[in-house]
Amino acid sequence: MKYHDLIYWFALKSVSGLGNAGCRLLVDALGSPADVFNASLPRLKAIAGIGEVTARQILEFRRWDLAENEFKLLEKNRTMIVTYKDQQYPRNLLNIYDFPPFLYVKGTLLQEDVPVAVVGSRLASAYGRFSTERLSRELALSGITVVSGLARGIDSAAHRGAISGHGRTIAVLGCGLDIIYPPENARLYETIPDHGALVTEYPFGTSPHKHNFPARNRIISGISYGVVVVEAGEKSGSLITARFALEQGREVFAVPGAIDSAGSRGTHKMIRDGARLIESAREIIEEISPQIARLKKTPPAPATGTVQKDINPESTIRNPQSVDPSTMPHDPGHDAVMRILSHAPLDIDRIIAETGINITDIQRILLSLELQGSIIKLPGNNYNIKD
Repeated sequence: MKYHDLIYWFALKSVSGLGNAGCRLLVDALGSPADVFNASLPRLKAIAGIGEVTARQILEFRRWDLAENEFKLLEKNRTMIVTYKDQQYPRNLLNIYDFPPFLYVKGTLLQEDVPVAVVGSRLASAYGRFSTERLSRELALSGITVVSGLARGIDSAAHRGAISGHGRTIAVLGCGLDIIYPPENARLYETIPDHGALVTEYPFGTSPHKHNFPARNRIISGISYGVVVVEAGEKSGSLITARFALEQGREVFAVPGAIDSAGSRGTHKMIRDGARLIESAREIIEEISPQIARLKKTPPAPATGTVQKDINPESTIRNPQSVDPSTMPHDPGHDAVMRILSHAPLDIDRIIAETGINITDIQRILLSLELQGSIIKLPGNNYNIKD
């Protein structure tokens, strides 16, 4: 997008008291942010929902220096703006009430993304982190884009799982894109744009204030077809995301935990209240498929931004039980494991001993082979070749 256009977008968002809905009312009525600032007072007042006070604030706007500085920071941080008029804007997000008029994006948003949010407690248990990474890896291997919030605990595990599954992930931040929060996720912050995108509605320099995160959560659920909560206490912020998901008509899933774990009380309450208990990516995909089918029947209107080929998101989903190996990067570890497996069960400790592959990598390799349909997992962490 050109400098001239972006300046007007930044300026419009800076008008005091206008808000997201007001920005969209004006742009939809007049055509572009530039047209809004060039409109007369009577024309602005004639737009439903825009009163005289707001109209005068637009005409009297003088803080163009703030808009110009935001543009400079955009270039400095190698970030782009995606407006709701652009094809790259997440189409699901357009269906929520308070969607942002534009997003700051570092990385890539794709029309063919089929997003599912995976969220949970910052104080995650070892079980929670392991379950999250496994589930997110399954989703990524199945063609699902994993959405989360880059927070400590479950969110971080969700992003790592998607990346380890050679898939895409989107991190929605509660601060400006020039701020890494939490700081221990600096490496993940740098890695995600190569595998998806960092996204925020907040301008540069915005600190991670506590009140930003509930608003951030509506975007996490709004982008997604469904929200999976892995671990959540009774007052977890993840429950806010789940509530937004219900209000937005999204599917809500919960992963069960230990009955004596405080970190599972929120998820267990969700299950009692009607959230679907899930144990695998296949169950999630089966549930969201009708939503994707409806989307296929109602393609978005042509946008003013960069035109991309309209790809049916449903076609990007792979059956998690039969992933096409030709679509996956070749992993030499697959060959090492397949050489030692037979129709007789072999436990994971023996597989590690015979291949010399560490436990983290062997779990990833075994999951990948299982999803491809090459091997079968048996009780007691035993594996054999599939007939």
